[in-house]
Amino acid sequence: MGRRALVTGLTGQDGSFLAELLLEHGYELTGLIRRSPAEPLGSAEPMRDRIALIEGDLLDGESLIAAVRRTRPDELYHLASPSFVPESWVDPARTLNAIAGSTATLLSAIREHSPHTRIVIAASAAMFGATDSSPQTEDSPCRPHTPYGTAKLAAHQLAGQFRTHDGLFACSAILYNHESERRPGSFVTRRLSRGAAAVKLGLIDHVELGDITSVRDWSYAGDVIRGLHLMLQQDTPDDYILASGRGRTVAEVAELAFAVVGLKPDGYLKVDSAALTRAPDPTPPVGDPTKARERLGWQPQMTFEELIERMVRADLEELSAGGQPTSP
Repeated sequence: MGRRALVTGLTGQDGSFLAELLLEHGYELTGLIRRSPAEPLGSAEPMRDRIALIEGDLLDGESLIAAVRRTRPDELYHLASPSFVPESWVDPARTLNAIAGSTATLLSAIREHSPHTRIVIAASAAMFGATDSSPQTEDSPCRPHTPYGTAKLAAHQLAGQFRTHDGLFACSAILYNHESERRPGSFVTRRLSRGAAAVKLGLIDHVELGDITSVRDWSYAGDVIRGLHLMLQQDTPDDYILASGRGRTVAEVAELAFAVVGLKPDGYLKVDSAALTRAPDPTPPVGDPTKARERLGWQPQMTFEELIERMVRADLEELSAGGQPTSP
């Protein structure tokens, strides 16, 4: 009998990559999903027959406790959370409850009902906010400047507190931007990959963007998920930054995306749309992955250039088959 794993956020980008990895390793996999099990599972749909499904909601603590009590997993991957940062300003309380509240509930449930369970929670570079330096390490000071960042910091700290106070094998993965062709179209990398493909095919004539000088540390989602799994295979629990260690601008993404289709982005970008622009980051969010490299043996395998090409070619294929382009 294989190890048992419980995954929240199964239907998202990260959940689908994790499901593939765990099934390849022979795990008995259960996914906690908010929707009815009869509804499509997003990118995880092809694996449906190999995954047990439990209905649950991050805002329904009893459903989270019941999932832990029912499965008593060897490993729990808490990936589910609101992920589009600007939306955290619309309902900050809901954001805090969904991210920090669900983390506290799952940790408490493990303590009470399944103390052997190893858990990793998906924290975020957003928790650093206006920190002192770039790149950031696991010990960099945290000064989040969004409700999303505040919620992720609370979840990160809760993992450490339950680890220290209760002896749980609880880890926090501090994640920077990680992308793939499974990324929703609201994120800038997918907006550009799909936009470049749509321009090439004559479906649209421009792509709208916010600040193209904005810097991010982008990695391939499949590489990051591999790091999450490695964290739970260690002898002792700890927190790790999973990042490429290099910052890139949105303009660089645009240049690469359009190059894949043999175009220059000049003339195809409509910049500074008020609806897409957000406040600049006080300190560039770039992560130092040294600890993960030295202790986990982890490092990204896919280059930034390969990632963008992969995304554009996937969008070219989908749009050529009749898929709908995102709005400009």
